[in-house]
Amino acid sequence: MKKLLLSFFLSFCVIASVFAQDRIISGKVTSGAGEPLPGVSVYVKGSPSTGTQTNATGDYKLSVSQDAKVLVFTFLGFKTKEMPITGSSLNANLVEENTILSDVVVVGYGTQNRRDVTGSIAKVTAADLKDRPLTTIESALQGKAPGVFINSSSGKLGQALQIRVRGISSISASNQPLFVIDGVPIVSDALGTYTEADNPLAAISPDDIESMEVLKDAASAAIYGARGSNGVVLITTKKGKQGRTNIDFGYYAGFSDPTKKGEFLNAAQYKQLMEESFKNIGYDGYNNSSELWADYTGTNDWDGTADANWVDASFRKGHVQQYNLNINGGDAKTRFLISGNYSNNDGIIVSNRYVRTGGRMSLDHTVSKILDVGGAINISKVANYRIPTDNAFSNPLQLNALPPIQPIYDASSELNNNTVYYNSLIDIANGSNLSTTYRTFANAYASLKITPELVFRSEYGFDFNSLEEEQYLGSKTQDGGSTSGYGNDYNAKSINFNTNNTLNYTKVFNEKHSLNVLGGFTFQDTKFRYGTVTGTGFPSDRFVKIASAATISAGSSFETEYSFVSYLARVNYKYDDKYLVSASVRTDGSSRFGSNNRYGTFPAASVGWIATNEDFLKSSSWLSLLKVRASYGLTGNAEIGNFASRTLYGGVNYAGTAGTLPNQLGDPNLTWENTSNFNLGLDFGFLSDRITGTIEAYKKKTTDLLLNVPIAATNGFTSITQNIGDMQNKGLEFSLNTRNFIGAFKWSTSFNIAFNRNKILRLVDGQPIFTGGRFLGRIAEGEPFGYFYGKAYAGVDANNGDALYYIDASRTATTNNYNTAQNQKIGDPNSKYYGGLGNHFSFKNFDLDIQTQFVKGNDIYNMAGGFQSANGDYFDNQTIDQLNYWTPTNKVTMIPQPRFDSANGTRPSSRYIQDGSYLRVKSVVFGYNLPKEFITKYKLQNVRIYASAQNLFTITGYKGYDPEVNTPAGSSLQTNNIQIGHDFYTPPQARTITFGVNIGL
Repeated sequence: MKKLLLSFFLSFCVIASVFAQDRIISGKVTSGAGEPLPGVSVYVKGSPSTGTQTNATGDYKLSVSQDAKVLVFTFLGFKTKEMPITGSSLNANLVEENTILSDVVVVGYGTQNRRDVTGSIAKVTAADLKDRPLTTIESALQGKAPGVFINSSSGKLGQALQIRVRGISSISASNQPLFVIDGVPIVSDALGTYTEADNPLAAISPDDIESMEVLKDAASAAIYGARGSNGVVLITTKKGKQGRTNIDFGYYAGFSDPTKKGEFLNAAQYKQLMEESFKNIGYDGYNNSSELWADYTGTNDWDGTADANWVDASFRKGHVQQYNLNINGGDAKTRFLISGNYSNNDGIIVSNRYVRTGGRMSLDHTVSKILDVGGAINISKVANYRIPTDNAFSNPLQLNALPPIQPIYDASSELNNNTVYYNSLIDIANGSNLSTTYRTFANAYASLKITPELVFRSEYGFDFNSLEEEQYLGSKTQDGGSTSGYGNDYNAKSINFNTNNTLNYTKVFNEKHSLNVLGGFTFQDTKFRYGTVTGTGFPSDRFVKIASAATISAGSSFETEYSFVSYLARVNYKYDDKYLVSASVRTDGSSRFGSNNRYGTFPAASVGWIATNEDFLKSSSWLSLLKVRASYGLTGNAEIGNFASRTLYGGVNYAGTAGTLPNQLGDPNLTWENTSNFNLGLDFGFLSDRITGTIEAYKKKTTDLLLNVPIAATNGFTSITQNIGDMQNKGLEFSLNTRNFIGAFKWSTSFNIAFNRNKILRLVDGQPIFTGGRFLGRIAEGEPFGYFYGKAYAGVDANNGDALYYIDASRTATTNNYNTAQNQKIGDPNSKYYGGLGNHFSFKNFDLDIQTQFVKGNDIYNMAGGFQSANGDYFDNQTIDQLNYWTPTNKVTMIPQPRFDSANGTRPSSRYIQDGSYLRVKSVVFGYNLPKEFITKYKLQNVRIYASAQNLFTITGYKGYDPEVNTPAGSSLQTNNIQIGHDFYTPPQARTITFGVNIGL
């Protein structure tokens, strides 16, 4: 019995000892408003591996050792809180971060607290991309980033957006910003053959983005040196976070319609207008309209009964759907993220479809206290079922030119191939046009903490892009009919490698002096390879590959390469949390420039003063932030051809004999364009940051513009690329954020507006650059970039219906002779101001977000007006307003008398220049989060359902399809830069309505 009692006693002691080693702590974590916070990390101080996360109701339970003293509570957007363990129950109330003072922003080669930033940076977070059917990520910046103007340019799917940061800085080089994804500068050059360039960012799913920062001034962008003049967009992707494994699934589907359709004449109206047009030229010697029509067109449609709606034939009801899945989590040692996405968008234009499939994986691992390693890889496939360029007759939008008296289908129910202009629907039915892109972004890093203050980081990344364009036009098409089928296969690859190696030293001295020093070396090498082959003569339209072609009619290949080597340094100093000083310098060497100017140096410096940390303002109850900052620095633009500095020779075929021929004259002194940038900023906050905002003024001057300089043709060349020319941008930006209501009903507002003025200061010998023809964009000293230059339309002569033009710029006298009228300034495509307004409302589980964007004061030249609003000048169908033409009884009108094939007022002039101002409701999102007490029954973290609208409605006076437009002028970068604000049968944006659900497990 004694032995039994002894054994029982010893067993009890062992069990008691085991239980004494650990204890259970439980509690609830809430926000300042008392709402439960799910997903808060809770761990023992000094032992991050001993931790957990709060559940959907904010509750947690954690087993800790007896010697545990303090619990740490951390959650994104809230201040970290430490609490001593005083018992078995511990509740925590977390306070929201002061976003203006403590928000972390990504800067070049690192991060900074926003309060310490002395440059100009605009930030968009994952929340700004949420629940919106964005085809590409950069469209999320529209109307949200002050000083960043984004023009969607076209309703075509997959087309690159036009992005301008604080104006236009170059004539012949690219004006697009530099894009950097997780530290890797990516290739943003379009690889395709289309005038409307493909979008280099389309391969990235918006759901993979954590944040986007736009570096706008030299203080922030000069660390990227020779490629910072157009601004820098830093894209940070999502990573795994310590805590429980989270599974998030999202799905949305919806439909699209054009934001606007043109109003064109029906058959009766068309015949009325054309009858008048024919009659006013005496039927050109024919007896009547029917004879004239039949002889010109070769058809008898004039006497037919057709009433075709060719406008509707070019559009369709679009459909969109997207799936995305994200799995992430980890512990103190290893964090991971795996995501996948699928998006299918059937566009509003017939045959235009865009499909993206992608996946991403991120892994970060703490090897030891001094070493962290990690990396990420993003793989995607994009299938773009394209439509031809805007200027092509085969573009479906040009179907509106076809007369409504000509039927879409012939008597045998086949597509009508006997029309005035080509019926491009035949290309769609008897052809294919597919661009397929495979793209891989990847990066890996190692971070070594040499000392607690000194960290060495090495990054390696690559960007691989492979594009294949396959086009087949069958035997029924216009181009394939004469050759029994036409096929073209074009392949392009870009291979981009990049490495960054930096040393970062951070130290706080005497609690008042904070120092951060960065030094580094980077290298980038990029190759492009192209190959194309064309075949004709196919056995039938079932054989669409080049291998089946009877004749290989053309073929070519090309390869090019460039590299950058760079050395950089930056110093950030802060004294007493009030005075900020920053300086940086970067030296770039590029293979693109001449042997005499291979390297360039780009310094920048900035200062800041947080006045509210001064003793005389610290106690202020109404002023929560007052920060003044100023910066000045130099950046460059290196986005030109790879061999512009060299004299080049190319292969030539002479009577079947191969040879070489000089085809370019080089300049060994060629170097990058240089931009000096001065920025002055004021950040403010009132009433505990209920009202916050920023005011900034800047001035940019670009010198050494890269221009094609005319030379005497006696040496066999007519031009040479040299650094001659200056340009200036100056402007003002203002942003304001307010929290109007902060109780159970919340309402916040964001507003931004930007003013920019551009002026050309110097050109080669003062000579303007003017393409002419149907294009009106012009570059001249003392004028804004790309202003419209041509004949000034003066209306209609009330006596005879002649179109009138002003003789000269005084606009005091008119003439009906187009050639007599002098060219003059007739418009400006640059806006006076632009910006955005957003409002976010929430009440309990409901929320509503409305975002608008606006542009004011820009002109648009509707190039298609000379055909489709041309008072019956030729056979093109006309906009309905053309029925208000001049007649002896209708003399007060701006539309001249219809005169067939007489160009009465239809040649390029200010008649077709219109105000392009607009206000667009860019997005509306209405969402509902299912109650926590309901979804926890099914072990779910969150369930959200929502409805979203993109481009809901637009207020504008522009008569074309869409004021958010810019038709590319051609393959020349200089021409495309200059001819801004042109519209030529460019498709409108889509109005898209979607319904979606997000589920968190």
